[in-house]
Amino acid sequence: MATAEIESILDLNTLEQYCSAIGAGTLLKSVVLFEQLMPEYVGNLVNAKEAQDKDTLCSEAHKFKGAAGSVGLKRIQQFAQLLQHGEEAAWATEHDVWLQAIVEHASQDLAELKQYLESKA
Repeated sequence: MATAEIESILDLNTLEQYCSAIGAGTLLKSVVLFEQLMPEYVGNLVNAKEAQDKDTLCSEAHKFKGAAGSVGLKRIQQFAQLLQHGEEAAWATEHDVWLQAIVEHASQDLAELKQYLESKA
């Protein structure tokens, strides 16, 4: 995959810092934990959307943003960042698009992250 494409998916600067500080193998353990929790995170987002519960959707997006950011998943973190701000004007018309992007890219981005870290370990 081209570097520019990887940079749109992963926060390479953060990942390099983590790898230098704690090692790729240790970070990979955190990624495996995130992988186990991700279906619940995404499910909570989808359930809140289906229930039309904006407050819960924004709250769950905030949690997901932090979790995704903590393991260097840049693209889905950015969509969660947008999704958490229900007070923004664009939210009413765009939140479905942002949620769909998270659902669509989460597994693929996680696989890219694991591959990246395995190549560093």
